[in-house]
Amino acid sequence: MTPPLPVTVIGGYLGSGKTTMVNHLLRHADGLRLAVLVNEFGELAIDEDLIEAEDDDIISIAGGCVCCSFGSDLTGALLEMAQLDPRPDHLLIESSGVAIPSAIVGSVSLLDGYRVDGIVILADAETVQMNAQSKYMSDTVLRQLSDANIIVLNKTDLVAKSELSETISWLKQQNPNVGILDAQHGVVPPQAVLDSFLEKPASSGRYHHTQNLEMTTLIPDNPCDVEGLAQHLASDAHGLIRAKGFATSLTGQKMLIQVVGNRWDISDAPDHRADGIVCLGYKGEALQSASLAT
Repeated sequence: MTPPLPVTVIGGYLGSGKTTMVNHLLRHADGLRLAVLVNEFGELAIDEDLIEAEDDDIISIAGGCVCCSFGSDLTGALLEMAQLDPRPDHLLIESSGVAIPSAIVGSVSLLDGYRVDGIVILADAETVQMNAQSKYMSDTVLRQLSDANIIVLNKTDLVAKSELSETISWLKQQNPNVGILDAQHGVVPPQAVLDSFLEKPASSGRYHHTQNLEMTTLIPDNPCDVEGLAQHLASDAHGLIRAKGFATSLTGQKMLIQVVGNRWDISDAPDHRADGIVCLGYKGEALQSASLAT
C-alpha cells in the first residue's frame, strides 16, 4: 500500500520570506523529489538556475522537483499531483500572504492519499509585532501565527538581540507550544521542515547546525502508551521541533509517531520497524533531558 504523501503548508504575511525559504529547500532537497504548489507562478520566483523546463502549469526543477500553479482550484491541483510519475516525496503548498493556512489544511484533509505534516509560518522579526497591531493586517497575522506548528522567525539579522528575545517571548504568548526557528534569508535546516529527511539516520548520532539544533534518537521502553508518548513529545517541555519514529503499543502493535511542533499523530506501522524516535530540537539541556516517560 502506498503511504500518504506528506504535505507542509507554508504561510506568512507578505514579505516574510516564504519564497526565499522555498528556494533554499529546493536547493537542499538532498535527493528528495519535492513538489511545490503555489497560487500563481507570478507569486513564486523560483531561482532561474534551478529551472530545467517550463510549460503552462508546471515548472521542472533540478533534482526531480516540480512547481505547479493551482490558481483557485487547489483540490484539482492535488488530484493532478497524485498522478505524477515519479511520485513526489513531499509536497509544499505555499499560501498567499493573506491566506489562512488552516483553511488550506482543511482542503487537503478531505482527499485520500495525503497526510498533513504541519503548518510552517514565516514571520519577519523586524515587523511581525507591528503588523499584528495594524487595523488592516492584525486579524490575518495573528490567525496565521496561531495556526502554526513551527514559526520561522526570519530576518533576525535586522534586529538587536534584546528585541529578538522580546519578539520570541511575544510569539510564545500568541502560540504557547509552537516550535520557533530563528533564520536569516530563509535558511533553515530542511530536517526541521520536511519529515522525509528523518528517514535518514544521523551519521554522527547527533545533527549539528549553526541554528543551535541537534538531532538524537530516543529508544522507548516497550511496550508503552504510544499516544501518551506522542503527546508528551509534542509538549513544550523539551524544545523539540520535530520527532518521528516507531514504538510498540501496549497491545503489541507497532506504531509510527510523528511530531511537528505542537502537532502529533500516530498510525499503524509495519512490525519489522525497529523502535526508536528521531528527535530534532534545540541544543543543550532541553533536548538532552528529553525523557520518554509520560
